[in-house]
Amino acid sequence: METVEMNSVSLKRPHSEENVANADEIKRQKISEKSNIGNDSGQSVETITEQPDKSLLEDTKNEIVAHEENEEQEDEELEDSDEDGDPESFADMMKHGLTESDVGITKFVSSHKGFSGILKERYSDFVVHEIGKDGRVSHLDDFSVPVDDEDPSEETFTVLSDEDKQRLEELQLLKNKETSVAIEVIEDTKEKRTVIHQAVKSLFPGLETKTEDRDGKKYIIAYHAAGKKALANPRKHSWPKSRGSYCHFVLYKENKDTMDAINVLSKFLRVKPNIFSYMGTKDKRAITVQEIAVLRITAQRLAHLNKCLMNFKLGNFSYKNHPLKLGELQGNHFTVVLRNITGTDDQIEQAMHSLREIGFINYYGMQRFGTTAVPTYQIGRAILQNNWNEVMDLILKPRPGAEKGYLVKCREEWAKTKDPAAALKKLPVKRCVEGQLLRGLLKYGMKNIISAFGIIPRNNRLMYIHSYQSYVWNNMVSKRIEEYGLRAVPGDLTLKGATAVHIEEGDVDNYTIHDVVMPLPGFDVIYPKHKIGEAYKEMLVADNLDINNMRHKIRDYSLSGAYRKIIIRPQNVNWEVVAYDDPRIPLFTTDLDKLEGKPLPVLPTDGKFRALKMEFSLPPSTYATMAIREVLKMDTSIKNQTQLNTTWLR
Repeated sequence: METVEMNSVSLKRPHSEENVANADEIKRQKISEKSNIGNDSGQSVETITEQPDKSLLEDTKNEIVAHEENEEQEDEELEDSDEDGDPESFADMMKHGLTESDVGITKFVSSHKGFSGILKERYSDFVVHEIGKDGRVSHLDDFSVPVDDEDPSEETFTVLSDEDKQRLEELQLLKNKETSVAIEVIEDTKEKRTVIHQAVKSLFPGLETKTEDRDGKKYIIAYHAAGKKALANPRKHSWPKSRGSYCHFVLYKENKDTMDAINVLSKFLRVKPNIFSYMGTKDKRAITVQEIAVLRITAQRLAHLNKCLMNFKLGNFSYKNHPLKLGELQGNHFTVVLRNITGTDDQIEQAMHSLREIGFINYYGMQRFGTTAVPTYQIGRAILQNNWNEVMDLILKPRPGAEKGYLVKCREEWAKTKDPAAALKKLPVKRCVEGQLLRGLLKYGMKNIISAFGIIPRNNRLMYIHSYQSYVWNNMVSKRIEEYGLRAVPGDLTLKGATAVHIEEGDVDNYTIHDVVMPLPGFDVIYPKHKIGEAYKEMLVADNLDINNMRHKIRDYSLSGAYRKIIIRPQNVNWEVVAYDDPRIPLFTTDLDKLEGKPLPVLPTDGKFRALKMEFSLPPSTYATMAIREVLKMDTSIKNQTQLNTTWLR
């Protein structure tokens, strides 16, 4: 096996009449669906030993969106309404983004000649199915609801008017000074009153009801049972003892990340997002299928959401006595379409056989490092250096590249005034990291940046230092492969159970490159006993960090470190080359297509374009885009892909 240096590959299509005829139609598609080769939609949680990192960057024009429990509707509308804009201007802005070499991704393991292809020309070209800890692949294939005598009638969901629901939600969330809400019973019967009582209690946890006579009319009075405490804790007494406390279901979603999806579900269910649990987050630009669990919400109530939510479907309901735990999964199964491929049949066969037999370098993918001119690893490095002025500056200072207009105005105001209140006024969306940091500075003052930064949710703060660890790891792995190739050598590390040990001279023939691990820097890891061990120290010294002292004054930012395999060999690798004429048609059927009885797409035997359909399974914390990079031999950064795709559109 030989290693190969990375070369850029042009994705420019040959000019033909057919291509020109299609150009206008293709231009109408958002560039965001074409420029996200760097966004995996699989397990986005880092399952290294110190703590899981729930959130990774995936949106091409946001830095980080922190999901708070109660988001204002105005924030959501502003986020959703922002369009990706003109492809060429977007590509121009992305010139300031990162390339793979900026984050240490420089090597390949296979010897085949690279070829070009487009990933995520449609977000539906990237499908992810979660693999549970029992090895079962999650599929949405059943909309039926387990029914018992305790379930409310279907009328429960329709008996309340939209106005009633709005007033009840405001009461439930303590958004006004009202202590109760009165609902007139128009067609007064005992049955009708019972249905209204059930509707209020099941749809608005934490509220109690009673019936009152007022001026000869019957009213249902809703009121708080126990204030905020009742809202935080779903009603225990209304849940049958024989039923498991958690409703598990399969969530099928399109073009939404997991936390966005849970925020939407919690908004419609009028509950807090923290009653949901899941094994891994899935990114936005894809169709993803995963298991979710929710505390004391009935399957009937969840199934009702299928009638009113776009781009979501819920099914395969069951009741269990346990929630789901982050990282408790075997991995993800990917179905990927690379459109408009240029490789010969021989090139494709060589590439896919290499992927199946050898695998790919287990680099951290581009979305690990952000999409703007300020990489997340730089902020992580400043945190580890205890340089809090630098942390504040990197997050808030003006930067070139693709950002929403209000963020640009906020940064300009900050640069001009250094006034958190003035900058915050320019920022209608307060839930982003910039807004949270500014609120913290407003609360704690400019001399207490540590406390101000602490307002940002913990997972988002830890993401920065994990990004720095990943940056170091990528660079060191590239050096390791350059120095020693694709064989185990004395001084390498391998795992014996959960413990890392050095490979000794006499044992080296018992190991292959697939056994070798490399450390993420920390206080509880050991390093290789060859040149790469010294290279770790040199890299950290250059960053003003001491590899022998990775404990931080603030415990959260102390890095224990972890080990990660250098090479990953995907499982269940299959592929097929298909021809097609229309870039808008799907090239395979999804779970939802099958449930709705949609037929398989009819494809021509000799179409204008060729696509590579590929399937493979990966373990957690592994990046599908790095596997695809090995097949194509091309830079997967948004900067590179956007420019190539924009050229393709001309």
